[in-house]
Amino acid sequence: MRVCVVGLWHLGCVICACLAKVGHQVVGVDSSDETVSNLRRGKAPLFEPGLDELIAAGLATAALRFETDPHAAAGAEVIWIAYDTPVDDDDVPQVAAVVDRITNLLPQLSNGALVLLSSQLPVGTTRQLAKVAAEQGRSLTFGYSPENLRLGRAIDVFSNPDRVIVGLQSRAHRPKVLALLAPFTDKIVWTGIEAAEMTKHAINGFLATSIAFMNEIAAICERVGADAIEVESGLKSDERIGPKAYLSPGGAFAGGTLARDVTTLADLGHRLGIPVSLISAIRDSNDQHRSWPFRKLRERLGGFGGRRIAVLGLTYKPGTSTLRRSSAVQLAIELQAEGATVVAFDPAVPVLPPDVPPCLTVASSPREALEDADAAVLATPWPTFRELRWSELLAVMRTAVIIDANGFVAASLRNRPGISYVAVGLPWSVD
Repeated sequence: MRVCVVGLWHLGCVICACLAKVGHQVVGVDSSDETVSNLRRGKAPLFEPGLDELIAAGLATAALRFETDPHAAAGAEVIWIAYDTPVDDDDVPQVAAVVDRITNLLPQLSNGALVLLSSQLPVGTTRQLAKVAAEQGRSLTFGYSPENLRLGRAIDVFSNPDRVIVGLQSRAHRPKVLALLAPFTDKIVWTGIEAAEMTKHAINGFLATSIAFMNEIAAICERVGADAIEVESGLKSDERIGPKAYLSPGGAFAGGTLARDVTTLADLGHRLGIPVSLISAIRDSNDQHRSWPFRKLRERLGGFGGRRIAVLGLTYKPGTSTLRRSSAVQLAIELQAEGATVVAFDPAVPVLPPDVPPCLTVASSPREALEDADAAVLATPWPTFRELRWSELLAVMRTAVIIDANGFVAASLRNRPGISYVAVGLPWSVD
């Protein structure tokens, strides 16, 4: 099948590479000359395990190519829209620029094509674009399929999804979607367009609610002597909740993905005059919890003037190199403002990119970051951090204070004499 993927950031690159691998003829289109130039050399715009290799394989078989000219979309049977939707500092999605790009693309498309959107856009956007296409005299069918991108596991999740949600304007295009996705799955949940858009909002809203709820429970656990990990086990033992529930005490959600949909739902409720008190409170709760590492450092150290703080991990999730809306970077900015020196190590970030404020020094190893540190914050749960020789590393610190929101290295450091180990929801984190 001839497929054009428009928007070549994380999602678009994964879609391109995976579709080409199974034999579709794929062209990826993006307006950035630099992005396209790098992709033609097999280099994705950000790190995702296995992605560069998969792109190179597609290029080698000529199943995949990349272009900046939107005319490359002509002749495609499916146009898969994968633009990243940016958010502002208040987590409000910046929709207009994405809609304008799609609107400008429509005249290049062949009549009869399916335009499948996966960009995170507010409910109603797909129908709005279908109306624009009709006004332009274009004979196109529109659909929406919520992205299921999991940073660090994106290729596996796309190739082996538990299900795919697809909302279509016309049932007549179901066979086209089935043919497109047949190499990956036949488990498709068919919905209307607005239902598919709302499902994405609802999934992220529910996940955000679960995180905020469990972190509030954990905050109480810390003060009453309960172990929040044991409470988590108790919750998940209830068959109405289940073992896969998104209920684990840890850091605040970051990165913008969940916050974008929480904000969208709250704004929809406000605009429609519908009380959404619970949804509106999610972001406030998460913002309060975001300061947890800073508060715990202050409790242990008293002040930050002249202190050296090590930060292990800068990306907002393991398996990616993106620092967009990284809570670790924000913590470094706040610590520096209070007089601390911050030294960080991240296996995917050898140097700070130019768009990040010079708030820290990047070390070449965990040992370099931890040497003479008054405290360390384990900010990103990279698997390599569990394999560190902690006995040797703790010895080079000035004081062994470890702040580990997710309890990621608890098995190595919990109850170890001579250190102060702090994790969300653990009663021993309270002096």
